[in-house]
Amino acid sequence: MSLPQPSAHPPLPEPDTEAGRAGLAAVRADPARTVLALDFDGTLAPIVGDPRDARAHPEAVPALARLAPRLAGVAVITGRPAAEAVRYGGLDGAAGLEGLTVLGGYGAERWDAADPVVRAPEPPAGVAAVRAELPGLLRESEAPEGTWTEDKGRALAVHTRRAASPDEALELLREPLYALAERHGLVVEPGRMVLELRPPGADKGAALTGFVRERSATAVVYAGDDRGDLPAYAAVAALRAEGVPGLLLYSAPEAAAEAVPELRDGADVRVPGPAGLVAWLRALADGIQSPR
Repeated sequence: MSLPQPSAHPPLPEPDTEAGRAGLAAVRADPARTVLALDFDGTLAPIVGDPRDARAHPEAVPALARLAPRLAGVAVITGRPAAEAVRYGGLDGAAGLEGLTVLGGYGAERWDAADPVVRAPEPPAGVAAVRAELPGLLRESEAPEGTWTEDKGRALAVHTRRAASPDEALELLREPLYALAERHGLVVEPGRMVLELRPPGADKGAALTGFVRERSATAVVYAGDDRGDLPAYAAVAALRAEGVPGLLLYSAPEAAAEAVPELRDGADVRVPGPAGLVAWLRALADGIQSPR
């Protein structure tokens, strides 16, 4: 009789917290009732200077495709438009991801691989008003060279990563952008060297909770890297309080200065960016049983 072959991948790291260890144990015990949800930028895809150049880590889709058939559901929850995440992630038509869901615009948009049509309500009038006023506001505020705007359809994001002093540029624009958002009934979502003006009412926490309940999951894993993921972290904490074990992963940036302390300190497991997340997903697939 042949002996089992050892895995080619490193073992799963032990979570740092008791709640995280309970979450991982629940996933291992019943993967078919587990939901896995992940952010896109900085988690599945490396952060790049121009968000239009972002692409999922080349091994992310194969790793997810190994896991998805064994789980209750896999969702990408992102501030990007859903169609953009699908395109940049190479998710449409991926073998093994026939049950994948992408919740874009912080959950306002939905795309399902089984019925690949983006469904979303019309954005409120405030988005169009901000779109019209934003170029003039940036000129009046003397936004530094390298500042640029990303139009997400349902939201507008002002990036300073290309500026000579990104943090100073962000601080210069913070007050006028918050005032602009307030005038038109929008909220500001801060991130790493970006301020995003978007409609209120949708966040990753509500999107995650809704997806967990939809799939009747009894365990949840969430991975994120930026401040927009804080509501999802809070949602996992709330689900834990209801008796649904959860595991929180932090996809840590390469530059320590870009770390988000609230995520870093609240996570059960920290991995080094998208490459580290892919390694973790592979190890999870190695460690759970095939569907019965």
